Amino acid sequence: MTTPVVSIAYHSGFGHTAVLAEAVRDGATDAGATVHLINVAEITDAQWEQLDASDAIVFGSPTYMGTASGAFHVFAESTSGRWYTRAWQDKLAAGFTNSASKSGDKLHTLQFFTVLAAQHGMHWVGLGALPGWNSSVASENDINRLGFFLGAGAQTNNDQGPEGVHKADIATAELLGRRITEQARIYAAGRAAV
Repeated sequence: MTTPVVSIAYHSGFGHTAVLAEAVRDGATDAGATVHLINVAEITDAQWEQLDASDAIVFGSPTYMGTASGAFHVFAESTSGRWYTRAWQDKLAAGFTNSASKSGDKLHTLQFFTVLAAQHGMHWVGLGALPGWNSSVASENDINRLGFFLGAGAQTNNDQGPEGVHKADIATAELLGRRITEQARIYAAGRAAV
């Protein structure tokens, strides 16, 4: 069995998205991956090399003004050399985001990540979970309580710090980490079989 290498390339403005990045890391580690947590606002040459050597890259950013943060956009633009050389071609990709509102235009941030991944020739892995908190017997403590399919969406009140990240959203991010690791393992096994 192969050990997938999963890198989490994220930006966190106030610490909420860092909590989610750590949860993705924990889920991926629990599923057997080697994981690199990379804050894109402080990325080093060694971390760029870690991204290049990864089987999967999970993108994460808060949603500000309807899209990923400015720091994440700077990182995305900085990947253009890798786009040109196809360095990330056929890697797996996934994503997560957080905002203060229940919707908060998080879908647009996840779509931004998918377009970035597609431009690099990557294969997108969605959350793979049914929506929670959508019936009379459901609860805000359900996995995928906000009902995103494209990736993990989280909501944290704007008057709370990182400790206010909802436990269900942390569990959803952990699920994303496990899922990307499992898919990377399957993908690697399939590639080895051909």
